[in-house]
Amino acid sequence: MNYAPPADTGLDLVYADDHLVVVNKPAGLLSVPGRGEHKLDCMVARVQAEFPDALTVHRLDMDTSGLLVYGRGAAMQRALSILFMDRHVDKRYVALAEGRLPQDSGSIDLPLNVDWPNRPKHRVDFEEGKPSLTRFEVLAYDAALDATRVALEPVTGRSHQLRVHLLAIGHPILGDTLYASPAGLAKSPRLCLHAEYLALPHPVSGERLAWERTANF
Repeated sequence: MNYAPPADTGLDLVYADDHLVVVNKPAGLLSVPGRGEHKLDCMVARVQAEFPDALTVHRLDMDTSGLLVYGRGAAMQRALSILFMDRHVDKRYVALAEGRLPQDSGSIDLPLNVDWPNRPKHRVDFEEGKPSLTRFEVLAYDAALDATRVALEPVTGRSHQLRVHLLAIGHPILGDTLYASPAGLAKSPRLCLHAEYLALPHPVSGERLAWERTANF
């Protein structure tokens, strides 16, 4: 992978207290370090430059932008990770998908697995795939672009879930270098997928917190 992360212009800090930090990750930046010295620049490293005790709780694909939460210290990292595992976290993404979706809302329930001969791709696998569920709601259709803006809720959290589920119903995400059609790839210089909304109970106070950052596509 030819890694050219965006310039570090400072954190897009959404929220911070003594227990957790929430940032808006730019597209093109790894969530965690990759292999090799040239892949050390990543979101967690930039967060730790300002909050040295911040630890990774969840990740976004390199090409996906949006909200990431970090636990401050091992105990908070563990508490937040449990919230994610027990599905006490609400997540919503927005994407631009190729073409016009045939229905305004619905669910995509297709098992997913790594496409081993074509890694890092994933694929629908009815024999050995893990159960995967995505809910979607159409927000708008852009006739000039021939693309649908769609809100996505990943009920499960599989790798590439949203990207492969939209591909599976014939509407891959614009700018997706792994799954888009040549026309869909040409319509955007970046993957049009953004984690726009995140809500969870505070791991200490229990207060329900919610954050939102609008996509820039």
